[in-house]
Amino acid sequence: MAEVVYRRRRRQPVVSMVAAALEYAAMGWPVCRGAAPATGGGRACGCDRMGCPDPGAHPMSAAWGLEATTDPGTIRRWWAATPDANVILPTGRVFDVFDVPAGAGVMALARMGRAGVHAGPVAAVDAQRYLFYVATRSPADEDEWWSCHLDCVPETITDTPGLRWHCRDSYVLAPPSPLPSGNSVAWIRAPHPGEPHADLPDPIPVLDILSDACEEFTPQPNG
Repeated sequence: MAEVVYRRRRRQPVVSMVAAALEYAAMGWPVCRGAAPATGGGRACGCDRMGCPDPGAHPMSAAWGLEATTDPGTIRRWWAATPDANVILPTGRVFDVFDVPAGAGVMALARMGRAGVHAGPVAAVDAQRYLFYVATRSPADEDEWWSCHLDCVPETITDTPGLRWHCRDSYVLAPPSPLPSGNSVAWIRAPHPGEPHADLPDPIPVLDILSDACEEFTPQPNG
């Protein structure tokens, strides 16, 4: 999968949204359509919600969890109707995603390299967040793993500042989806299309390093 790099000037991604969606589907990663950034009118998101809290980074449909698919015909039909739609990847099916501040992500990648820990695919959202793709957990582990889009946290979990976990009932915005800033979500370490599942690392070693990096990088209250 081709990596997308940032440019100072606003530009269109080198890969079309439908081409990216079909490439993910060919890897066995279900996709659905996401809202695109607004192109004018003083709004950040192309959806019809005033004051959208997550502009250009949420599914178009409330039924996204049921609609997500790897079927090429469905994907081509969706993007033929809405060619500017962003690409959303549901999590907790093939992979989970650790979502951390960019500074902590850079720190963690350096530590993984020194420790010989495989990082797997990593994407950047502007210069703000890094997304680490890891193998998904089994349903038996749900008491110690939760989605950042659910309003519950198991009592056995210690909160880590700045760290979000995308797993069951969650999703992430996929490269090369454009952002309201004019940048695009970009791969730092792109997945290998020929072996996308084998490229997903064990989440536990990655989580250990990310947790430490987040605690060191994220400013503490009254600190």
